[in-house]
Amino acid sequence: MTTRYTLKLAHINDTHSHLDPTRVQFLLTHNSKQYEVYSHSGGCARIGYRVNQARVQAQAANQDFLFLHGGDSFQGTLYFNEFKGVANADLLNRMHPDAMVLGNHEIDAGNEPVKNFLDRINFPLLAGNMDLSGEDQTKAEPLFGHPRLLDYDNQNQRAKVLLKPLGDKQIAIVGITLDQMKQIARPDEDTEFANAIATTTNTVAWLHQQGIKHILLLSHLGIEMDRQLAREVDGISLIVGGHSHTLQGDFSQLGLSALPYGEQVNHTPILHAGKYAETIGLSDIEFDAHGKVTELQGGNYFMLDKHLLLESEQKISRDDYQALLQQLTEHPFILSDEHDEQLAEVIKHCYHPAITALEHQVLGFIPKNLIHTRLPSKALPHGSEIAPWVCKSIYHETNQIEPQIDFALHNAGGVRQSLNKGPVTMADVLGRLLPFALPLVKYRIQGKYLYQALESAINSATNNSITGTGAGSFPYTYGLRYCYDGRKPQGMRIIKLEVMRVVGESELWQAIVAEEFYHGVSSAYTASGKEGYQALLKADWQMAIESLTLPQAFIRYMSREQGLNGLLTPQLEYTSHL
Repeated sequence: MTTRYTLKLAHINDTHSHLDPTRVQFLLTHNSKQYEVYSHSGGCARIGYRVNQARVQAQAANQDFLFLHGGDSFQGTLYFNEFKGVANADLLNRMHPDAMVLGNHEIDAGNEPVKNFLDRINFPLLAGNMDLSGEDQTKAEPLFGHPRLLDYDNQNQRAKVLLKPLGDKQIAIVGITLDQMKQIARPDEDTEFANAIATTTNTVAWLHQQGIKHILLLSHLGIEMDRQLAREVDGISLIVGGHSHTLQGDFSQLGLSALPYGEQVNHTPILHAGKYAETIGLSDIEFDAHGKVTELQGGNYFMLDKHLLLESEQKISRDDYQALLQQLTEHPFILSDEHDEQLAEVIKHCYHPAITALEHQVLGFIPKNLIHTRLPSKALPHGSEIAPWVCKSIYHETNQIEPQIDFALHNAGGVRQSLNKGPVTMADVLGRLLPFALPLVKYRIQGKYLYQALESAINSATNNSITGTGAGSFPYTYGLRYCYDGRKPQGMRIIKLEVMRVVGESELWQAIVAEEFYHGVSSAYTASGKEGYQALLKADWQMAIESLTLPQAFIRYMSREQGLNGLLTPQLEYTSHL
């Protein structure tokens, strides 16, 4: 007789502190007319309800059950800004995940927030390629040996694994995170990350030697790297991933993506569940005795409000509304807004009052929509419309306390959203525009290294002759004006670079001289040489500005100027290599 090994799985990833339901947009068609349909989906209380429901269903069907988080619980909303990881830990504990993998945003501010999180959670945090063997054990908050951290076994060069029952066998859960962590986050200097593929290869081989063939990889690598892992490492039963915010499932009728849920690569299904706690992945999985998935049924589910908001160029009738509502509710991967009452009450009474106060604190007004895009495009040839204002605020507010600042330089990924015309609140800035409370750093640097930093950062953002780390590295400036031509040979792509000099009430632009020194200000993230900015580490010196963070600079500037007024002349000219 063949033994069937069945598992009911619930999974989320990249929730980014979205405790409340998140606004979502669909594009629907009815009677040859197109409608923008808005609703709210997900959030902790709705996800908690669905997890509980799945857990009960698994018990009734005599199935094993797992609830997994694919990393990046931190950052993203005012809840994190106000409570750091405390609210995240509290609410996750109440949802009882079996495991979470370490995401890059968990370690944006070094190892200490990870230690604080570990001290609060009652489930394991997996980071199977996080090498703490060289950690300074005299530091205030060491991670090595923490009972809830499954990190890298340096001696055997494999991940520590979590074992869970699966019928009369065991399923091994292996947590692997980005091995580029030092390039895109801020782990402590004594923390290393072993190669993701090599660690996975060694761990799977060791598990097979132990007779364990059912292996689930809980990954924070992104969909492309998950595919590569599945291709290169035989014997992974299933990958549950995160990092790339990939929404799997056929949502083409709703104007969204149509990617296969459980995409198979080398006989290994890969599961991702979107972003921002908008959706939850729910699936029933069957394995054979050798660890291979033989059947997978399920998908990602939105959990929507009962009411919709519609927009269309044509008049919208009540019949139109009902027809569109029916379209949504009949979609196989749309669920309703049932929620866990206890979780909702905790959010409402313990965490939401502080957020409400920030939402009512107006900093100033902006006269037009300011769009944020990471890279220049035909529609926005100078790129982001809001990032230069962020740079201007950094420049002016730093000059208030540290005179002789010549320019501000900031990466596109440090700005998260556009700003709409009208009042801008504290909540808009801290929760959406600049959610990362990064300290600012002043530095003295020669002009030649500014040429190198700008070109390298743009090359990294556009993959122009190098393997980059994403469009977030694209540089925006104030007081520093540049022209980049991606068609030129490497090392010669910054064809013009000028610094602004203020003479009386006039602004004069002067060419940057390679051997002269200039004073700049950037976030600590950028100044530390991440994502193509390595040349900034050649600064003559760097000095942290302890009294000013990135969002504080913008808030002070907005408050002093009562908004973002006047015109901001473009600080960059960009020609793509494509």
